[in-house]
Amino acid sequence: MARIAGVDLPGNKQVRIALTYIFGIGISRAVSILEKAGIDPNAKMATLDEDQLNKIRTVIEQEGNIEGDLRKEVSMNIKRLIEIQSYRGLRHRRSLPVRGQRTHTNARTRKGPRKGTIAGKKKVTK
Repeated sequence: MARIAGVDLPGNKQVRIALTYIFGIGISRAVSILEKAGIDPNAKMATLDEDQLNKIRTVIEQEGNIEGDLRKEVSMNIKRLIEIQSYRGLRHRRSLPVRGQRTHTNARTRKGPRKGTIAGKKKVTK
């Protein structure tokens, strides 16, 4: 199992797919990284030698933000929106959808499980 950018990449997958396990790298960015490193995207991760892995590491370092730096940048952007009290920041603070989706129905992933309609009401007994 190869370790790049602090992430263990599975050896049984193709290199272009295995690189997507790193936060901030998708399929298209993985293919461009492999082109710059001169490695076949369809090769299995287990077949790469240490020299090829080092080429991939250097290209990824040159490319820019991944993993921890990117996560930190995204969280700082969200904190900034909350601090300046923009509309998007208020939506983040209330854990509601940020990008204009409807909330009358749906949005259960963001809002969480449904709350009971009338929670404390008891039936009258005779």
